[in-house]
Amino acid sequence: MASLDPVLDKDGVRLTVDEAIATVTLTNPAKRNIQSPALWRALAQAGGALPGSVRVVVMRAEGKSFSAGLDRQMFTPDGIEGEPTFIDIARSSDAELDATIAEYQEAFTWWRRNDIVSIAAVQGHAIGAGFQLALACDLRVVADDVQFAMRETSLGLVPDLTGTHPLVSLVGYARALEICATGRSVLSEEAVSTGLANIAVPREQLDDTVRDLAAALLTAPRDAVIETKALLRGAQERSYEEQRAAERAAQARRLRDLAGVGD
Repeated sequence: MASLDPVLDKDGVRLTVDEAIATVTLTNPAKRNIQSPALWRALAQAGGALPGSVRVVVMRAEGKSFSAGLDRQMFTPDGIEGEPTFIDIARSSDAELDATIAEYQEAFTWWRRNDIVSIAAVQGHAIGAGFQLALACDLRVVADDVQFAMRETSLGLVPDLTGTHPLVSLVGYARALEICATGRSVLSEEAVSTGLANIAVPREQLDDTVRDLAAALLTAPRDAVIETKALLRGAQERSYEEQRAAERAAQARRLRDLAGVGD
């Protein structure tokens, strides 16, 4: 990716913008880009800092691994300096506990906004929170060494960073349950064959492939992509007749816009 002055660079997250393409990079390869509340806050800030010109957002990571998941220090009595431990969180009130998890989820929600298309470029390990960060994006391009794994259940937890909905949507309930309950690794061939990944390429081709995909996404008019993404995102929740109606309404907006006809 191009070397640009960062819009944001803190807590293991860097955001750069090159006209219509923004790149969010995890920048702690020495620790396999492990995740913490500070990193999640920085990811949420990156979403809020996107200029209106951005149409495509690339999520990538430095080093051999995309992200090895949660920083296990959160499980220890001392925890991460300045952050609550899991014990602290568990002892909070119901409302406080819910609010804390909701705050953490904010790092994973903005990637599916209708006004952008997000691409995760994933290499090496994408475990737990790392897997869920890749799932937060619209599209996934993976290196042939990728290893997805959802390890939360083996720790006595559940995946709670918005990953369950896209996982079931992509691979179906039965396979999603098996992946989560066993904690096993999903490699590149299976990821592509099940729809979890759009394409797998050799590691050295990952950045170039993502760059080409981002460029291809910019060829269609922005408003048409926004309307199409909204249609597709809502399709599973709508009935067939409701989706037909949504298509008609979206097309009416596009035709009137192209013809310069007001509402």
